[in-house]
This record gives sequence, C-alpha cells and structure tokens, in this order.
Amino acid sequence: MRARHAKKKIVQPSGASAVPYNHAYHRFAVFFAIATFLLIIAGALVTSNDAGLSVPDWPTSFGSLWKLPPMVGGVKFEHGHRVFAEFVGLLTILMAVWTHKVEQRRWMRILGWTALATVVLQGILGGITVLRFLPWTISTAHATLGQTFLCLVIVMALVTGRSWLQADHPLPEQNEKPSTPALATLAAVCVWLQLILGAAFRHSGIKLLPHIIGACIVTAILCWTVVRVLARYGHVPPLRRPAEILLALLMIQLGLGFVAYLTRIQWGHDPVQLAFSMVLSTVSHVAGGALVLATSVVLAIQVLRRISVPISHPATQAAARTVVTV
Repeated sequence: MRARHAKKKIVQPSGASAVPYNHAYHRFAVFFAIATFLLIIAGALVTSNDAGLSVPDWPTSFGSLWKLPPMVGGVKFEHGHRVFAEFVGLLTILMAVWTHKVEQRRWMRILGWTALATVVLQGILGGITVLRFLPWTISTAHATLGQTFLCLVIVMALVTGRSWLQADHPLPEQNEKPSTPALATLAAVCVWLQLILGAAFRHSGIKLLPHIIGACIVTAILCWTVVRVLARYGHVPPLRRPAEILLALLMIQLGLGFVAYLTRIQWGHDPVQLAFSMVLSTVSHVAGGALVLATSVVLAIQVLRRISVPISHPATQAAARTVVTV
C-alpha cells in the first residue's frame, strides 16, 4: 500500500518535498487564466470604442448595482466589461481559497492571496478612471495592472501542471554572457515596460515615438533570447516550446502593430464614426501584447528553473535556485 501510495506523488527536483498533482485544481487554474485573458480583451474593447465614460458612475451603473442598463452604444462595452470583471473577481476568490486549502507550497498560497489583492486594486483603479474622467496616468496603471494580473494567473496555471511537478534536473551553463536566465528575465521585463508605453500612448499620455523605439528594443532582445534558447536548449521541450511560440507571437504582434498604426492613425485620424477595422486592429494588438508578455514570463520561469549558472553569476544563480526549489 505504501508503494502504491507513493506513485501518486510527483517528486520535486533538488530535494523539494513531494507535491501531488491535482487535476481539477489545475484545470480550474487554466480556465481562470483563459477568463482573465478574455477580460483583457473586454477592457481593450472599451478603450478602442471610446466607451470609457459610457457608464458615468461607479461602483453603480446608472445608480444601480443590480439593474441591467440599456445595452446600447458604448454601454454594452463598458457595462459588459464590469460584469465580466465581477465574474473574474469571483474566480479569483475561488482560486485563492482553493489554493489555501490544497497547496502545500507556502509561496503558492501567498500567490493566491496576492492575486486576490491585485484584482481588488484593479477594480478600484477602474473605478477611479471613471470618477476622475479617464486620467491617462490612472488608465495606464489600470491597463498595466491588468497585464500583471494575467501573468500571476498564468504562473499559477503553469506551476500546478503535471509537467512542472515532475522530477527534473537543471542543465549547467558555462561562459554565457549574459547568462540565459538573466537574458530571459530581461526579455520579460522589457516586454512589460513596452506594454506600459503602449498603454500610455493608447490613453493619450505620450506620443507614438517612445512606443516605436521600445518595440525595436524589445524585438531585438526577444530575438536574442529566442535564438539563444533554441540554439543551446532546443532539445529541451519545456524551453523549446515557449521559445517557438514567443517568436511566432512576436512576428504576429509586429504585424498587428503596423495594421493598428495604419487603421487608427493614418487612415482613421479624427473619424466621425469608429470603423470596425480600427477597433479590430487595436483590440488584436492589445491581445497580442498580453500573449507576448505571458509567454515571455513562462519562458523566463522555465529557464530560471531548468538552467543552472556558475557561481560567477550570483544574482542569476540565486534566482534560479529559488525557482528550482518550487
């Protein structure tokens, strides 16, 4: 009986304690991540349709917490976004409580409650954007926090998966400057900063040029990272797959950015009515940015976990050791 019971445990690498794989818990985490991504699309629909003030009050909608307002014009985007945000908030509560009850890893329980605190703050920022008539700084913070929340949820889905819980041994890396873990981490941070620039431009806080310059820098760093990973560790599926996906998403995102520039700025300057092509291109560009960020975070975490660096890289070594032990 003991031997049979032991087979139900998946042994963690580097001497960490065994963590059982919970199929239902992981599937819920994946569903949670998909719902959060759809919420980002819903938020992009509000901005792209200039519907941010279609519902003028908060937390009520036209003076009511329960009554459904007429879903016409921008109201269907703004109020629909609020309703879906409430649904994701409910999922966040369920995920935090479930994580607290079933998770053996203390850092995962902390991550669950952090996600809940983040979604509460996100709702407050969304309310302030309405009450203060869409200040670009708060709107940008709202968009950025939404992308950050997506990353938290993606991480929870990743580390509850069967492949993460299976035993593995880090691969040694020598004489790479910068080290692959450092390079992958830099890539994820740069994508996150680039999304801040994009949000600031979308909310009329900055000009387009900083976003274009940032796009060039991010493209170079992402290509460097992907080439490094595929050339050195292409035989490792957990590293190869996110690297290939990231490269494909990057190419798509660059194309979407160009289309959004044409439809929104060149062809749609001061339009009488928003064209469907303008809305579709900008929403797709926002969604693509979210996917690029999420994939870069997944790649960075997998690299930190699966590649060990020599002691000459103390900062990266410490980060890698932290991720490996979880």
